[in-house]
Amino acid sequence: MKEISCKLLVVGAGPGGYVCAIRAGQLGIDTVIVERDRPGGTCLTVGCIPSKALIHAADEFGKVVRMSAGKTPLGISLADPKIDLKRTVAWKDNIVGRLTNGVTSLFKKAGVKTVYGWATFRDGKTIEVATETGLQVIRAETVVIATGSAPVELPSLPFGGPVISSTDALALQDVPGRLVVIGAGYIGLELGTAFAKLGAKVTVVEALPRILPLYDAELTRPVAKRLAGLGVEVLTGAKAVGLGPKMEVVRVETADGKEVALPADKVLVTVGRKPLTEGWGIEELVLDMSGKFIRIDEQCRTSMRGVFAIGDVTGEPMLAHRAMAQGEMVAEIVAGHQRSWDKRSIPAVCFTDPEVVSAGLSPEQARALGREVLTALFPFQANGRAMTMLAEEGFIRVTARADNHLVLGIQAVGQGVSEFSAAFSLAIEMGARLEDIAGTIHAHPTQSEAFHEAAMRALGHAVHI
Repeated sequence: MKEISCKLLVVGAGPGGYVCAIRAGQLGIDTVIVERDRPGGTCLTVGCIPSKALIHAADEFGKVVRMSAGKTPLGISLADPKIDLKRTVAWKDNIVGRLTNGVTSLFKKAGVKTVYGWATFRDGKTIEVATETGLQVIRAETVVIATGSAPVELPSLPFGGPVISSTDALALQDVPGRLVVIGAGYIGLELGTAFAKLGAKVTVVEALPRILPLYDAELTRPVAKRLAGLGVEVLTGAKAVGLGPKMEVVRVETADGKEVALPADKVLVTVGRKPLTEGWGIEELVLDMSGKFIRIDEQCRTSMRGVFAIGDVTGEPMLAHRAMAQGEMVAEIVAGHQRSWDKRSIPAVCFTDPEVVSAGLSPEQARALGREVLTALFPFQANGRAMTMLAEEGFIRVTARADNHLVLGIQAVGQGVSEFSAAFSLAIEMGARLEDIAGTIHAHPTQSEAFHEAAMRALGHAVHI
């Protein structure tokens, strides 16, 4: 094959990589992107998007099951609901296919050349790609490393047989009768909740004292209550130590030091993700590291001239929207624009039941910085729209500086609150004060009124509570 030369080379077509390449193409930069699989990366192909499709299907099936059991006050009755998981997975795969094809079309529209295969660095300007038709060498003036991350494997429970990753869970053709989830972070609880609604008997094992440890206890309490309502058993302070001799049980050491055997048809391990820094020739580069991640500055530059890194490979938070924002910024920097990373808010969402969203600082985090704060929440139990949706569980909470009422953080837990993430982040990015939120007219009847009321309550004059 002939060598390819370009101004910008992006390695990895996940959310960060493909956004970077498309934006660069829009700016007239000669861009090549290399991807070993389909464009979209983990998020689009085996993560964010397919998991939300499964969660939605589980929610809909759960509603039908409750209706068939007469457990809804809406007056709707049904009989004998069933789930055909093969059809559900096929529907999910169709969505993924539409989106990956969409990204491919956007590459063409932006004039981005795509090379499929495994990339290996020769040096900071050159890679070779093992394609289906042979070895392709690519030289570039500037390189963006966007290799992403992969599920962490437990030494005591290596993937294989009944032990599955989140990727495997999204491809199951049948609902497991008994599912043990190792790890009560957002991935484990999202998928564990979905399979519980689909009919699996789910047990969650978490080494830390409580579920969703990255969120404060006030936010996670409604999630724990809902898990109990779904019949999900949660063991906190417990560690999985391996499978039984016939691989039909998971051996777990409980908080009191005893060992129990949990029957399991499948064991879903969701104990985190690790950056993909191996297998693509990082040893040929001279990169400063920050622990297991590539160290970057406020412009996503690495320690090597002309080499940028974005997304999960650069550290926490490992979120697709962070990678996308980094990718857009880097493309504009390469085009000569003045850009730097000055984001005040990167919202985090947990698509459990109920959903959890957090932007900015929690009350505890704000106080830990030595701030005197005002904080208040407004419960959905006092919100008319939430009542009509049978969605009274949860609240919206605001935290602001006590001296000038500058909003430092906004969190919510409840049905559909993920859609508030943009409003929460916008308020923080724009430097809103409590008076700004309280003085903004929020449509009635909507759940967003709880945002308005939380701000007014922090100011001492909530109306509806």
